[in-house]
Amino acid sequence: MTQQILEPGETLHVLVPSRAIAAAVEEISPRVRAHRVDAADGPPTGDAALAQVWVPRSGGATLPGPEFFEALPRLRLVQLLSAGAEAFAGRLPDGVVLCNARGAHTPSTAEWAVTATLAAQRGIPSFVREQDAGRWSPATHRSLVGARVLVVGAGDIGRAIGRMLAGFDVELTYVARTARDGVRSTDELPDLLPHADVVILIVPVTAETRGMVDARFLAAMQDGALLVNAARGVVVDTDALLAELSSGRLRAALDVTDPEPLPAGHPLWSAPGLLLTPHVGGAVPETNARAAAAVTEQLARLLAGEPPVNVVGDY
Repeated sequence: MTQQILEPGETLHVLVPSRAIAAAVEEISPRVRAHRVDAADGPPTGDAALAQVWVPRSGGATLPGPEFFEALPRLRLVQLLSAGAEAFAGRLPDGVVLCNARGAHTPSTAEWAVTATLAAQRGIPSFVREQDAGRWSPATHRSLVGARVLVVGAGDIGRAIGRMLAGFDVELTYVARTARDGVRSTDELPDLLPHADVVILIVPVTAETRGMVDARFLAAMQDGALLVNAARGVVVDTDALLAELSSGRLRAALDVTDPEPLPAGHPLWSAPGLLLTPHVGGAVPETNARAAAAVTEQLARLLAGEPPVNVVGDY
């Protein structure tokens, strides 16, 4: 990346979503001016229209209309507070760089994936339901120890999941779009899926990953296997998954769904063999601090004349 984001000595104007991030970025340097802006309120005005950097709000941030960007002629960089960038990638005006907060959600999302996997394997959801009903119902469920696990997605979060799983002596296989040392290719999934006890999804949303977990993918999984989705709901064909859950052949743990939020009355709510959480994989108190740190570190680089990091390409 060689594009100049900031001229030497230039004041850096930043659009931010909260007082906390405003305070954090203005502590970096007297050259930084923070402006609290919510894109839902309309285009920026006044000094806010001088912004070279925009930090959208976290949690469901969406791309605003063209009038928002037309009001920001100096905008050069959009810094996300999330790792996922599918709502923005390839859709920003020419000359505007997109960066994500790689690493900010890594520990908590990896922790959710391991928590959900372990809970589903040991039947914790069913025991909780029995507790609510006041029933003592002993049962034997599967174990995570020694399980054969496919982690589909070998990025930062996928690697963290692997490290956390190491203590369970699992037989771990990483899968990614391109094969490399220690990583198998997604082209090999038809041969790998029939041997996996657990399949954990932690891929970005791209043209290749949308709907990749379809009826054929699920049919290749062995009877009783567990699908864990810590990625995005659109990676999985919901109808195909419902068919497998309803038959009792597969189990699943989902933090994300398609559609999302899951509407009342949707059949996923009552699907057998499903552990479901409402997109909270990254939601721990420390995540906000890590995301804010990603912003301040990025801005410090710009002030120093260094190129931005965690640049996202077109999806």
